[in-house]
Formats: sequence, C-alpha cells, structure tokens
Amino acid sequence: MRQTTRIGVLLLSAALAAACGGNGGDGGDGGDGGTGAGGPRVGVDFPRADTDFWNAYNRYVPGKAAQVGVDLLPPTNSANDIQKLVSNTQTLTSRGARAIVMAPQDTAAIAPTLNQLEQKKIPVVSVDTRPDTGKVYMVVRADNRAYGTKACEFLGTTLKGRGNVVEFQGALTSINGRDRSEAFKDCMTRKYPEIKLFEIPTDWEGTKASAGLTTVLAQTGNNIQGIYLQAGGAFLAPTLQVLRQKNLLVPPGDPKHIAIVSNDGIKAELDAIKAGDIDATVSQPADAYAQWGLYYAKAAVEGRTFQPGRTDHDSTIIALPNGLEDQLAAPLVTKNPGTFGEYSSVAAGDAALWGNQ
Repeated sequence: MRQTTRIGVLLLSAALAAACGGNGGDGGDGGDGGTGAGGPRVGVDFPRADTDFWNAYNRYVPGKAAQVGVDLLPPTNSANDIQKLVSNTQTLTSRGARAIVMAPQDTAAIAPTLNQLEQKKIPVVSVDTRPDTGKVYMVVRADNRAYGTKACEFLGTTLKGRGNVVEFQGALTSINGRDRSEAFKDCMTRKYPEIKLFEIPTDWEGTKASAGLTTVLAQTGNNIQGIYLQAGGAFLAPTLQVLRQKNLLVPPGDPKHIAIVSNDGIKAELDAIKAGDIDATVSQPADAYAQWGLYYAKAAVEGRTFQPGRTDHDSTIIALPNGLEDQLAAPLVTKNPGTFGEYSSVAAGDAALWGNQ
C-alpha cells in the first residue's frame, strides 16, 4: 500500500461538494443541517498529549477545521482517562456541539456515552480507535491488523525467519492494541515459526516498555535480533536509550544490529530510519485523521450517508456492527523503497509523508 500525494485544499473543496467516489459515495443531499455561515459546530476531544503522534494530530485539527468548514469548539483533552472523556463529552454537548470527534483509548468503556449521544441525536466520529459497541457515524482509522502484519513481514523477511523478537504491545483494552498484537502473533506463528516472540504488555507506557526490554535482554544475554514498537511516539526514545546503554545500538550491516520496526510515522522515527537507528515504521496519517474526522463530522450534521467501498482518497469504507469505518492508507516506510513479504515500502525521505512536512 503506497501513500498517495497529499490531499490539498482543492480536493477538500471538491470533496465537500460531493461524496466519496465509487461504492464509498454519499447517499443523500442532506441540506444545510441547520448550520450557520461558519459551518456546523463540532466538538473535538484530544485523547492525550503525551506522544509526538497525538501532539501532531492535535496541531492539525484547527487548520483542518478551517479547511473543511466547521465551527470548531475549543477542544478538550481527556488525557487517556475514560472518565475525563465522559465529562468532556458532556461539556462539548453543553456548548452546543452538533457532532463530536473523539478517540476513546478504552474502546469498551465508551459505549454508555455513545448510547447517550445517540439518544440526543449527536453523531460521533471516532478517530484512530474503533469503539467495541455503541453507535458511531464513522470510524476514521487505518487497518491496524495490517500494521501488525506489515511489522511481522518486515522482521520475518529481514531476519530470514530466525531469531528472538521483542514486541511492545499496546494496551489490550484498546482495539488498536488488540488488532496489532493479534495480527503480529498470527503472522509470526503462521509464517515464521522459528522466530521466538517475547510479548511485553505496556498499556502504551514507555517506562513499561523500557523495563520489559531490559528484562528480556537480561534473560537472553542480550540475544535479540528484532523489536516491534506498536507506538513509536511512546516507545522510540526509551528503546533507543536502553540499547545505547548496553552498546547494542549499531548500524545495519553490523552483526549485532537489532532490526526495529515501529508504528506512527512521526519525524523522530523517520530521522531514526535515515540515521540507521531503526529500520522501518508504518506511518499512520495524523494529518488525514484530523482532516477526514472533521469532514465526516460535518457530513453527519448535514445528514449525508455513505456506503462500503473504495473512496476517492485512497481508502476503503467497511461496514461495522455499529457503524462504518474509513480505513485510510498507512504505508510501510524504510530507508529505501523495498519489498518485504506481501508489502512494498516507501522511502523515509519521501516528502509526501506527513512526518516530513
């Protein structure tokens, strides 16, 4: 899956006038949805501000709101706390939000809030995470199972199917953590049975990843050949710190080099790939998350409908039991373009990657 050129203002204007093309198109004209000249009033809750990825997403939101044409309420921040998200949602509703964009980190516990918003006829767009239950108008995320599979294919190919691999699992209360973990393990078990996998639960916390890596290195006598970071924004810095302390951060080509693949696509990861500190990442599109999350929020207020199928922005809408999901493109990124198992990569220096902009 290759990343296409950035979607500019002209495409956004066209997209607002018409629905997604192909089978993923708009099924209704909607009318004005009762919006004012500034567009519908939309509330956004930032899920956290403690990783580079989410800080990037948070910075993109105001500009994308202006491009899409919504009246953005002052965003709230739930700081990875489901109770704060519930409270923030009530605050946004009281301020007149016609639709809400959120990214619930506990994808099971948000269900009662989604049910309450449905009763109030306030549509919800969930960015990056997919609620387990509860009505959503649209989920905007990449295929997180593909994240795990791409990481597996990269490490399995690079290590020629042998060695010890450490995996930093995201929080398993999150659909993202579960999808990445399950897909990575399924792929490793099926395709690379001679690779021994060390799974480290982290709850997306860098300190837990660092401690787990230190433990595995002690257990194996520093005998590991690969690491999978499910979130580079949380795990990159502590991982590199541990490896430097143990003199294990060596360039590709050195027999002691540990192949590292990450998820996020932040600038620090791209720089680390260029420097030879890590080998690959899967770039999840922070800019497109903000853009299309707000786009669908506006479409929801306008009464527009969508159907499963391909879209005109290099993605696929799929049906969920509780709504729809627009799965955006998320390319594998390496120092130079290459092929790893089923997947091709783009270069870390590609100017189209949001992390390079």
